[in-house]
Amino acid sequence: MKDYTTYFFTIHNETEKCVSLTRVGSWLNQLFKLLFPVDLDVQFDSEDAFKRHIEKLQTELNSIVECNATISCEEVTERFFEQLPVIREVLNTDVQAIYNGDPAAQSEAEVVRCYPGIFAISAYRIAHALVQLGVKIVPRMITEYAHSKTGIDIHPEAKIKPYFFIDHGTGVVIGATSEIGENVKIYQGVTLGGLSVRKADADVKRHPTIEDNVVIYAGATILGGKTVIGENSIIGGNTFITKSIAPNSKIYHSPTNSKNK
Repeated sequence: MKDYTTYFFTIHNETEKCVSLTRVGSWLNQLFKLLFPVDLDVQFDSEDAFKRHIEKLQTELNSIVECNATISCEEVTERFFEQLPVIREVLNTDVQAIYNGDPAAQSEAEVVRCYPGIFAISAYRIAHALVQLGVKIVPRMITEYAHSKTGIDIHPEAKIKPYFFIDHGTGVVIGATSEIGENVKIYQGVTLGGLSVRKADADVKRHPTIEDNVVIYAGATILGGKTVIGENSIIGGNTFITKSIAPNSKIYHSPTNSKNK
């Protein structure tokens, strides 16, 4: 017993420590409810009580990023919370896109409460803001927590413009170097992935660019850093694309191949 306890004790002592995914997820859930106050369980008697709640979230973020920031934790926290109004405004466009784009949505409040896409997009936008502040690991933990809840996997380093709509969402994968324009709609099972998984390509753009006003239907796979889906295009379900598509195209799947219509 002595041999293996010493072995694992050494591993524990030598491993760099970080907060747990559970703790990061708890903070994210509380922040989501701050951004979208639709939960009856979160109410405040006064503005002072509300300020104390925000201070608690700030203190928790400061602790969460403590071992993973390239600038001071205090500066990360201050700059992140200063950006929250802007993050909320962008998320409002995403909520509007979902509400306007889904006939089944009866209200924006329903979108916030019930649609997994808006939680995953919120987690992404929060994580992306932290990436831009130089925070390591924690942004990925945020999006992976959202992935575990929604089945939607968005890398925090992807670049996604406003009015983004993920419908249903289960199985959506958006890679780290993906770029997505405004007013893009993606259905379940869509992959924006890389043609190469070589470690040597870690700093290369590996994932596609999706221009404005594109709709990508369920099960479509789009691969490659040089692949551009032109604006106003429609990508049909179950298509497999590794080359650029001109603007205003319609791509659909047939039993033998994918065709450009």
